[in-house]
Formats: sequence, structure tokens, C-alpha cells
Amino acid sequence: MAVGGQVTKFKVGDHVGVGCMVDSCLTCKSCRAGEEQKCRKQVATYQGKDNGSGRAQTYPANTQTIGGYSTVHIVHERFGVLIPPGYPLEYAGPVMCAGVTMYDPLRRQKAKEKKSRVGIVGLGGLGVMGVKLARALGCEVTVISRSAGKKDFAMNECGATSFLHSSDPTQMKQFKGQLDLILNTIPVNHPFHVYGSLLAKKGKQVILGLHPGLGGAMVVGLLTCGHSKHIGSGIGSIQCTQEVIDLCHEHNIRPEIEIRPVSDLNEIYSMLDANNDKGIRYVLDIANTLKETGEGVVVEINDAPPPTIKEVKKKLSLCNVLGSCCALLCCCRWC
Repeated sequence: MAVGGQVTKFKVGDHVGVGCMVDSCLTCKSCRAGEEQKCRKQVATYQGKDNGSGRAQTYPANTQTIGGYSTVHIVHERFGVLIPPGYPLEYAGPVMCAGVTMYDPLRRQKAKEKKSRVGIVGLGGLGVMGVKLARALGCEVTVISRSAGKKDFAMNECGATSFLHSSDPTQMKQFKGQLDLILNTIPVNHPFHVYGSLLAKKGKQVILGLHPGLGGAMVVGLLTCGHSKHIGSGIGSIQCTQEVIDLCHEHNIRPEIEIRPVSDLNEIYSMLDANNDKGIRYVLDIANTLKETGEGVVVEINDAPPPTIKEVKKKLSLCNVLGSCCALLCCCRWC
């Protein structure tokens, strides 16, 4: 809609995406290296607070950022992502979330250059994007799932080159030492080290789910100076986000989405918590849900019951993370 006088990255009329963060200090070692997501003063696009720079200040002042739940968003150009002309905006949001989460470890582990044999554990919203991105980078992709019924979806709709039913001991033996990189997207705590046998000698398993294993893998990775087989990963940098949206445009990669009105939000949370076999990313149609009133613009919410969310059995707490670290180190799963 408008740009500041010193803005050079964008012009009026461009489609601009805002990813997972809206500010960082811009002066620390991580920021200077283009790794804003590692900055200690990073400000998240949602549930963050201005770090003192004023670049992410909210109204009323010093309240939490609320992401894209708004009609207008102001962002520093460093944290804007140029959406390529012609790429549908309804797909761009999920790319800047699930897309960059999967692309960052592929990029860091040089999967494209090495023509890596990539395994994707879990075929939800992250896993589906991971398959598509890894294939676009020229990698062989094996989907790893406990459910044999996902084979057709993995092979025919997502484009995987092979499928491993992880509950079948025979198949697990057949794939022993056959993968260079495993991206584990399972969102709950589980014995992820069992997939270590599938890795080649210098292979890595990247833990992406928000459970104690993620923290444990990150800590053990630091303690072993990067020699751990199991490492953790979060979001990617702004440059990484720009690269993945460009890659999706070039290869016509689109997440599996379903556009829903904001009034369906409680129902959507319940569905996501129950299952997500098709890897759907639900996109909220805010513009067509808004209603002008005398008090401003509001969103009408259906008289729906609160979402049904299962209690997390093993949370991402300090105690549980330390337990995961000990399990990895004591079992020598890191070497």
C-alpha cells in the first residue's frame, strides 16, 4: 500500500509476505550473518514484543504482536518477503511457515548439492511440504510412516520415490544405512532414535517437532560440536524464506490447503489436534469474514463450542529436555 522514503527492497503494488518474525537487533553476529532467527532479540510475528528498536512496536504500545489477524501490517523491509508475481497468495502463508521449516535443514545439509537420499518421518502439514521441496531439489525421497495406508498418498499425490512402513521390521532392515538425511516431523515425544539405523555413516536426523527430543537433540548437537547424528532445527532466516517461496514459484509447488472463514477456527483446531492425514494447511479468509460496525471492523464468530485439544503428555520443559539429552548420551546415539 505504501513504502517509507528509504525503502529499496519493495515498491507500491508488490505482494509482500511476512513470515515468522518481524524484527531482531540487526547488529549481533547472527544478524550480520543473515541468521536473524538465532538473534536473542528476535521479535516473533505473533506473541512477541518490541525489543526496544521501535520497529515492531504495537498499538497500544508494548502489547504482544498478533501476526496477520489484521487488515494492515507494517513491517521493516529487512523482514519482508517478496511474493513472486503470479504465485497465489493463499498458498504463500503456509510456504513461509511449513515451507521454510522444511527447506532450512535441506539447505543447511546441502541436500541439493549432494543429491541426498532424504527420509521424511510423518506425512502431516510439514511432511507433505518436505517431500515436494526435496524432490524439487533433485533428491530421492522416502516417506517413513507407521501407517501402511499412507503409501498411495505419499507416492501418487506427494511425489515420494519410495515408502517405508516403519512398523514392519523387515522393511526397516531393508532400509538400514540407506538415507543421508532424515527430517522428522512427528509433533509429539517418541523414540526418534530408532530411525538412526536408517542413516548412512555420516547421515543426520533433524528433529522438527516441538517436543523434548527437539531440545535434547539441539543440546547434544552443541555438546558434540555438530557430530551428533540427531540434531534439531526451527525456522529459517529471511533469506531462506525468500529462497523457498522462489523455489515454490519456479516448480509450481503448492501446499495442500483448505480456505475457511475465521468463524470456523475452533473447529479447525479440533480437527488438527485429532488428525491431519492429508497434510492440510487451513488458510483463514480474513477479508471475506470482516464486518464493518459502528465500533470498527470485527470478525463474526459462530456460536461454536471451544476446541477439543488433548493434553500434551510430555511437554517441552527443561526437565524433559535434560532427560532426552541423557538418553541420547547414555545410549551413545549421538555418535
